[in-house]
Amino acid sequence: MSLFQNIVIIILLIIGAGFLSLTEIALAGARKVKLKILAESGDARAQRVLDLQANSADFFAASQIGLNAVAILGGILGEGAFRPYFLALVNRFYQGPWAETIGFTLSFTLVTSLFILFADLMPKRLAMIAPEKIAVSVIDPIQIFIKVCKPMAWVINAIANLLFRLFKVNTTRDDNITFDDISAVMDAGAQAGVLQKQEHHFIENVFELEERNVPSSMTTRENVVYFTLKESEASIRQKLAEFPYSKFLVCSENIDDVIGYVDSKDILVRILNNQSLLQLNENTIRNVLTIPDTLTLSELLDRFRSTKEKFAVVINEYALVVGVITLSDIMITVMGDWVTPIEAEQQIIKRDANSWLIDGSTPIEDLKHALGLDEMPDEENYETLAGFMMYKLRKIPRPADFVSFNGYKFEVVDVDHFKIDQLLVTRLQETLNDTIPEEESD
Repeated sequence: MSLFQNIVIIILLIIGAGFLSLTEIALAGARKVKLKILAESGDARAQRVLDLQANSADFFAASQIGLNAVAILGGILGEGAFRPYFLALVNRFYQGPWAETIGFTLSFTLVTSLFILFADLMPKRLAMIAPEKIAVSVIDPIQIFIKVCKPMAWVINAIANLLFRLFKVNTTRDDNITFDDISAVMDAGAQAGVLQKQEHHFIENVFELEERNVPSSMTTRENVVYFTLKESEASIRQKLAEFPYSKFLVCSENIDDVIGYVDSKDILVRILNNQSLLQLNENTIRNVLTIPDTLTLSELLDRFRSTKEKFAVVINEYALVVGVITLSDIMITVMGDWVTPIEAEQQIIKRDANSWLIDGSTPIEDLKHALGLDEMPDEENYETLAGFMMYKLRKIPRPADFVSFNGYKFEVVDVDHFKIDQLLVTRLQETLNDTIPEEESD
């Protein structure tokens, strides 16, 4: 064949190899979520791409058959077509024993470079730009190509499957989407400007509802305001004026003898109608939802939805009341300061760039958000910052006791009747590795 014919054949081989490389990357990189959206919108080609991804063995076998056959044929034709011309060029400057080798090397380098650039590198980079769009566009011709290569592909796949079984290699693809996958997509969306900062924060908090337990968002036992059956009218009026809550527990004598709850609206109606409040009765007391403290916030939302309630009492394994929680508390957990009442006391106060005053009852998840920590040590053993201190110190902390962890110093500032009220958290100047053994003052 003439040089022109060889060049035309090589160009056709490069185009064929480029098409296979483009298709291989596009079909492998096409995201299932986007393909499903296209399929649901009526694009039948997108569904065929999904089907091919689910059974990709025949495609990859056919693709490798085509790519390797084209590469070998291109090398043979290229070397035979270009070597005489390179040899003639070399003989003008050098006619020694190495002339044949130099001519072969130059022709091999030229053909290899052409295939690497136009049949491999450029098609693959183009496929990575819009894999779903390209995969949908090439699905029809590639299915024809797969049918042509079916007999040889079947033999190759049979041998490959036999070897996989022999070496006990699991070839099943795991397509389950984890929270880390979704979080990575959200982070990418935030960096690209698709998600605003507050939207990103809200979405993260929604997913955390599956991990956060009820105690992380409830009003703790010592802060619960409740009425007793013998509560005086003056006391009821005072509590209504002092605490702007919409619901109050009603107990027999102490907080662990829960009878139900009253809605402040019902009491205000009685006041407006000049009715006596000397005795709370069944007309005003409602049945209260009681839940264990082991529920997650997501499970509690399901309970609220099924019972049509918005208020619940939280009890522990000893049937003691540990707190109360409302639907608003869950919303505050999701939306943070956007729905937190102005009069509510801040649990985390940033003093400067490297120090915070933090309430001991602050949930660990809120602490990690504020300090930018990914995890706390053995955090399954506690739920609040006070619990973290007690777990690390192995005692009831006193003022000036401290723990150092991951470049932060957690120092107890105030303790009230064994309760850690406030801590000073300081970012250390030197980055610390892992957990430093806890230290405590004398």
